[in-house]
Amino acid sequence: MIETEHLYLLRHAKSSWDDVSIDDHDRPLAPRGRRAAARIAEYATKTGIRPNLILCSTATRARQTLERIAPSLGEDAEIQFERSLYGATEDRLLERLHGIADVVASVMVIGHNPGVQELALLLAREGALRARLQGKFPTAGLATLAFSRVGWESLDRGSGQLVDFVIPKRLG
Repeated sequence: MIETEHLYLLRHAKSSWDDVSIDDHDRPLAPRGRRAAARIAEYATKTGIRPNLILCSTATRARQTLERIAPSLGEDAEIQFERSLYGATEDRLLERLHGIADVVASVMVIGHNPGVQELALLLAREGALRARLQGKFPTAGLATLAFSRVGWESLDRGSGQLVDFVIPKRLG
């Protein structure tokens, strides 16, 4: 039986623009973002999402998204906050994933658009879910990709299957 690696790409939840003087990196979640993160947390619990490693942007809205979903992801995940994920392109994100140790079976990246969406589109083979993701990857959207277990360094264009794409609006 072929083992599978899973990559969960989560765009941070909706941020607040109430105070326009706040630096973009420091913007907190909006009330709508907090509700959306709670829906994603419920979904993660229900579907058993348990990443071994969580890579999270240091932006306040990404960290607050993680705070709200972390209890749903189990207690075993290693969490790394990385400034380089803030505003990262799909190439930068892919480069980061290539550096993950082969013993890690599943990774969640909590980051920002357009990089998160473009990475998902780069890695996913054609299919109905990919077409939907291409249209829009809203805040707190979660894409799940599955790869044959050959090592993170082998991730490349079209090497994954987009097996799930959920958005909070459709979760209730």
